[in-house]
Amino acid sequence: MLLFVGLGNPGPKYENNRHNIGFMAVDEIARRYGFGPWRSRFQGLAAEGLIAGEKVLALKPMTYMNESGRAVGEAVRFFKLPVDVVTVFYDELDLVPGKMRLKRGGGAGGHNGIRSIDNHIDKDYRRVRLGIGHPGDKNRVHGYVLADFAKAERAAWLETLIDAVAREVEELVRGDEARFMSRVAHAVFPPPPKPAKPPADKASDQEIENDGA
Repeated sequence: MLLFVGLGNPGPKYENNRHNIGFMAVDEIARRYGFGPWRSRFQGLAAEGLIAGEKVLALKPMTYMNESGRAVGEAVRFFKLPVDVVTVFYDELDLVPGKMRLKRGGGAGGHNGIRSIDNHIDKDYRRVRLGIGHPGDKNRVHGYVLADFAKAERAAWLETLIDAVAREVEELVRGDEARFMSRVAHAVFPPPPKPAKPPADKASDQEIENDGA
């Protein structure tokens, strides 16, 4: 079994906050792959399903962000899961909006939800960091992450990012992390089209043929 954890805060007040992009990601994964209903388990909401033939438990801690590790730790201990089957989806201030990075282990980077999980299950789990950008002033961070995404952000990149993460998560399940990152990146930031080759100069070709006669 794999454990997919989305981070956020519970309740309608926070539903569309930037801090809840992790909830949004696992919600879309569960919807796309037809997971069972969300049920109250492990101090959170949990749903089960299959992705690429693997059983996956999706978990949204209901403990509020700063205590996310309590829910994750409870699920890990219940199923006796190794830390390396845990993947956490969460907001990342230090990535531009729409960018995604994946890493295993490392520091919390100032994210209280990640710090809590580190304290409860160790650090060697997989982290899918979903960029929301930085307000530019550390004194504005709290208000920024607890504010809703603007309509312009949703249209410009948020919906595309969430859709791409869910669509390509099969690569993550199969263990192809590089392919997962590449395919999500290309969906959100498509590479520019290759320039068309200039048409052949037919007149010049004819002149060459005549010169060689």
